[in-house]
Amino acid sequence: MSSNAATARKIALISVGSFAAAFTLVPLYEIACEKVFGIQLEDTAAGEQRVAGLTVDPNRTVRVEFDGTVNSKLPWSFEPQVLAMDVVPGKPYEISYLAGNLDARPVVGNAAPSVAPVMASGYFVKTECFCFTEQLLAPGESKPMPVRFIVDPALPANVETITLSYTFFFNEQATARALVAPPAGTTLPAGTAPLASTVPLAASLASTGR
Repeated sequence: MSSNAATARKIALISVGSFAAAFTLVPLYEIACEKVFGIQLEDTAAGEQRVAGLTVDPNRTVRVEFDGTVNSKLPWSFEPQVLAMDVVPGKPYEISYLAGNLDARPVVGNAAPSVAPVMASGYFVKTECFCFTEQLLAPGESKPMPVRFIVDPALPANVETITLSYTFFFNEQATARALVAPPAGTTLPAGTAPLASTVPLAASLASTGR
C-alpha cells in the first residue's frame, strides 16, 4: 500500500470515528438521524403544536403497520401489541409496544424510529413517544411503551399504507450509570461488571440501513 493510500485510509477512519462520537451528543444525533438516515424525531410540544390546526378527513382511511426490532447488542424483547390498524387522517390514535429486559442487570435503551415510505415521514406526526427519551428497564422488567400519533390529512393520495418501525439500541453510557446507581429495589448479581462495549449508535444505524 502506498504512503498516500495509507494516509487517506487513516483520514477516513478518523472521520468515521469522529462522526460516530458525535452521536453521543443529542442535538447532533437528532440532526444526523433526520438528515442522514431519514429518521424523523419530534418532541411532544412540537408534535402537539403541529396537529393543533389539523382537521379530520372522514372520507379517507390509511393503513398503518407497526414493526419493532432490537439491535443484537441489546438483551431485550420488543414488539408491537398491534400489528396494523386503519386510521382516519387528522384523528389521534394510540398504540403500545411491549419491551422486556432479558438481562440480570438494569439496561438502558434508545429507540430510533423510521417511517416508510420515506415520502410519508413528514405526514406522520408523533405527539407522544417512548423514542423521545432514554428507556430504563430493571432486571426482568417488562413494560408497555405507548405511541400517540396523527396522520396529516395532507398525506399524498397515492400513499395508502404507512409502516412505523422502531429499532432499540443499547445505550452504553446510560447503562453504566444505572449499574452505578441501580433503580430502587434492584439487587445486582454478585460480581456484576459493566455490559460489554458495543459499536457506536451511528455505525449500528448505518448497518441496518435506517
